[in-house]
Amino acid sequence: MTLNDWMGRVAAFSDERDWAQFHAPRNLAMALSVEANELLELYLWCADDGPQPAQEARRERVAGEVGDVLICLFNLCHRAGIDPERALADKLAEAARRYPADRVRGRALKYDEYPEWRTGETPDPDGTSRGPR
Repeated sequence: MTLNDWMGRVAAFSDERDWAQFHAPRNLAMALSVEANELLELYLWCADDGPQPAQEARRERVAGEVGDVLICLFNLCHRAGIDPERALADKLAEAARRYPADRVRGRALKYDEYPEWRTGETPDPDGTSRGPR
């Protein structure tokens, strides 16, 4: 199934329960934040080394929270008229432009923190820089 197929299934689930009345984009954005934080909570107080989550008993709960995050995200996309496949493709293309693999591999800086690019400029794939975006 495509992301859009899943979005349709989530919308149908909501429609069958007459929940769309509660699904203003603002509310869905807040719900997405809450669900993402419930996912994050499962990693709280885990060791930073080794497999995560450190508590094996939490693995199923992590999967459940990931599902909740996806449901909220698909509801938000549906209500806001956002094509999740297009949004993902566009964002990945932008990230590839900002973070060319041959220049950033193994480095965890934000695109405007690389010393070889002036602050506020965004690198192009050919290695040149453009002004802020």
